[in-house]
Amino acid sequence: MAPDVRVRPVDRADLLDVLGIERASFSEPWPYAAFESVLDAPAFLVAVRTTETVGSNEEILGYVVGDVMPNHGHDIGHIKDLAVRPDARGEGVGRRLLREALFGLSLAGAAIVKLEVRESNDVARALYRDEGFEPTRRIPQYYSDGEDALLLVVDLQGRADDR
Repeated sequence: MAPDVRVRPVDRADLLDVLGIERASFSEPWPYAAFESVLDAPAFLVAVRTTETVGSNEEILGYVVGDVMPNHGHDIGHIKDLAVRPDARGEGVGRRLLREALFGLSLAGAAIVKLEVRESNDVARALYRDEGFEPTRRIPQYYSDGEDALLLVVDLQGRADDR
């Protein structure tokens, strides 16, 4: 990833840009209110690049939303959403966001992290596989268009030992 890109926690002021990336990325985008409701999630992060214009502005390249759910002493992290702006894909932004989110979820107490991905999304599935996620089951007709999702899980304790 380019050295001028950094990952930081989301700000409320970022939400319109996040929503724009969401709409450009998904056929069933989250509404603005959904992003507002997770502003305090432990892994709601954005990848930004500083642009040199009049003053310095940050352009948002992508985002990830991750949260932790209590589960009898073995809290479960959940990557709820991850997207990169179409013109910034293929630069490692999604991988960096995912890694930072996994680190944040681990700090927040998650022992494992799960996510759902479209069965047909080969690019995302390859990224998740590279980062240690393994399929655990298929969820029939998870998406409104009838496509199945795959539930993927990574053990953060095992991952830390391997990397």
